[in-house]
Amino acid sequence: MIVSVPKETFSGEKRVALVPAMVPPLLKAGLEVVVESSAGALAGYPDDQYAEKGARIADNRDQAIQGDVILQVRAAGPDDLPSLKSGQTVIGMCDPLSEPQVANQVADIGATLFSLEMLPRITRAQSMDVLSSMATVAGYRAVLLAAEALPQMFPMLMTAAGTLSPARVLVIGAGVAGLQAIATARRLGAVVTGYDVRPVVKEQVESLGAKFLEMELETSEAEGGGGYAQQMDEEFYRKQREMMSGALAETDVVVTTAAIPGKKAPVLITADMVAGMPPAAVIVDLAAERGGNCELTQAGQTIMEHGVTILGPTNLPSDVARHASQMYSKNITTFLLHLVDEGQLKLDMEDEIVSDTLIARDGEVVNPRIRELLGMAPLETPGGGPSNDEQGEES
Repeated sequence: MIVSVPKETFSGEKRVALVPAMVPPLLKAGLEVVVESSAGALAGYPDDQYAEKGARIADNRDQAIQGDVILQVRAAGPDDLPSLKSGQTVIGMCDPLSEPQVANQVADIGATLFSLEMLPRITRAQSMDVLSSMATVAGYRAVLLAAEALPQMFPMLMTAAGTLSPARVLVIGAGVAGLQAIATARRLGAVVTGYDVRPVVKEQVESLGAKFLEMELETSEAEGGGGYAQQMDEEFYRKQREMMSGALAETDVVVTTAAIPGKKAPVLITADMVAGMPPAAVIVDLAAERGGNCELTQAGQTIMEHGVTILGPTNLPSDVARHASQMYSKNITTFLLHLVDEGQLKLDMEDEIVSDTLIARDGEVVNPRIRELLGMAPLETPGGGPSNDEQGEES
């Protein structure tokens, strides 16, 4: 079975789905690995490193896209679909909860599609969890961007010219990205406060040396399936914004990370709240791709409003392409090897790792959640019942 790694076609994407160090485990499992020439160049992995590990280098994309299994970072994009063929299997990230129509397109081709964003948050799948890996990179990078944009240093410094006050950082959302942002800001010497609608994360925030921002809000339903924050109603967010205004007025840097899978990001910071922040403050909005947690955020842009710099980065892991690729490659290799037995794909549909991530197969969209988004009726099992039951919780 041939595993192909083509060069990424998504605009600005520097990551690569497979790094040279992950080639030998695939070869040991009886697979052949083909990598498109210069696929890893932007991440710091030249062709000769792949060749040294036993991969075959394809001179062009046509050769690289012919494999039985195709590994990608951004899978099934508009530039990739015309090259897909019936019987091929594609593994990568394709954001099916936001763009479910991709599943239909892949199904029409007759290819099989696995979306790694749909992995269940269970212990067995931790080593495959691409969302956590990429969120770690994004949280780290967000703080570095903020430090660069802020016209002051993060740590308190006592100098012959006087004492410099430390930067005050607020991180909204204490998931993987938020916790990494907290840890990075603390390492740089800032005074850090963390906030999350899920009170259970307070201990994690405080374990990193940050304060936890307490708010008198009803949060019993704030955590959905898999440990993710769940979307709340607009009244909840209105009260949250009112209580947060005071904290923002005393904050130099805000990093927002609140995102709900497949949903528009909740607006946590209004234009009026921005106007109340200190002069030259900085907001880094990691939810920019999903509309932004700040009302003024413009995806992919850096703007200034009311004297506050607002950054809306859209693909921070690509900025740290070498390590992001290393982490992603470990995740996707572990996932692929989970599917392989004696050099061939063997799909155990009783395994939730397989069933949750499988989006399209044999000409059908098979994932229940994606079928629902597309307005399709549930598939029936041979016994006549639905192929799956309630799969509606966010993962």
